[in-house]
Amino acid sequence: MTIRIGIDARELAGRATGVGRYLGGLLGEWAAALREHAHEFVLYAHAPVELPLDARRFTTRVVGGSGGTWWEQITVPRASAGDRLDVWFAPAYEAPLRLTIPTVVAIHDLSFAAHPEWFSVREGARRRWLARQSAHKAAAVITISEFSRGELIDRLDVPSDRIHVIPPGIATAQSPSPRVPQLPRVLFVGSIFNRRHVVDLIRAFAPIARARPDASLDIVGDNRSHPPEDLHAAIDREGVRDQIRWHEYVPDGELRKLYAGARVFAFLSEYEGLGLTPLEALAAGVPPVLLDTPVARESCGDAAIYVAANGIDAITAGLETALFDDSVRSRVAAAAPAQLAKYNWPRAAADTLRVIEKAASG
Repeated sequence: MTIRIGIDARELAGRATGVGRYLGGLLGEWAAALREHAHEFVLYAHAPVELPLDARRFTTRVVGGSGGTWWEQITVPRASAGDRLDVWFAPAYEAPLRLTIPTVVAIHDLSFAAHPEWFSVREGARRRWLARQSAHKAAAVITISEFSRGELIDRLDVPSDRIHVIPPGIATAQSPSPRVPQLPRVLFVGSIFNRRHVVDLIRAFAPIARARPDASLDIVGDNRSHPPEDLHAAIDREGVRDQIRWHEYVPDGELRKLYAGARVFAFLSEYEGLGLTPLEALAAGVPPVLLDTPVARESCGDAAIYVAANGIDAITAGLETALFDDSVRSRVAAAAPAQLAKYNWPRAAADTLRVIEKAASG
């Protein structure tokens, strides 16, 4: 069956993070593995998309606008009306409700429903309403973990038979770092939300930095916290500014170097749909230190060091264990391959395409 698939690709315009990297992983596999198929893909974005794809099968339509809710709900349906689409894939929580073709929406987590205090009143209400409407209108909902599947059922009342759990791939899973960095370098990668306790990480790392002048912490991510957290002030309060570096964004090549140079990865999140950057760290040979949550256990299993969210001292102890206890580091390394085997881009892309094909035929 030949189908024409419309895709919301705005997360690929500019600096791709999070959902953009998820969509990029799927598109890369669809481009590489499906040359024998005749499916056509139409990517809609509000700015140019720089992705090396075969233009004969992957058409990019730049539709002017801000890329916000009006663009998504009003502008794009109008622009796509004459494009003969058979199905729409929305990779980022919500889909255009005015479309008359079947839709498949990916909802990675429900932080905006589980913890509305982390969002402004207006933003939280917008996200909750659009996610609920999109999920109930969709022919199928894709999510990335069993934890998020339960959240969709409990918080959005999505019928369980329309939810498909498809774990994403991990880009570097087949090329772990061949060397073990000796310097006590800690790395955090991810957008900075309150739930990820980056300020607590800074406070927990500070005693290690004061005891070890060669210790360093790299924080990679843009600040999306609400209420806003002042990371520069938090670093200054600890008096270790020379040992903590905050990069709001780094390109993929530089990010690979940071993973390769890190001895420990820290991700103190109390709520995630899955948590991809700890898995990227594992794939690069870096043991992660995580808050002990159900979704962290689901994603990393025995291949992590877990700390309870009960104080800065416990986090410091967890970081020290990951940095300096070779027996624990060996245990994590031994457990990593079995966990990483669950996250495979060819399998994720094939499973996702099957869901889209079924929605189109239905």
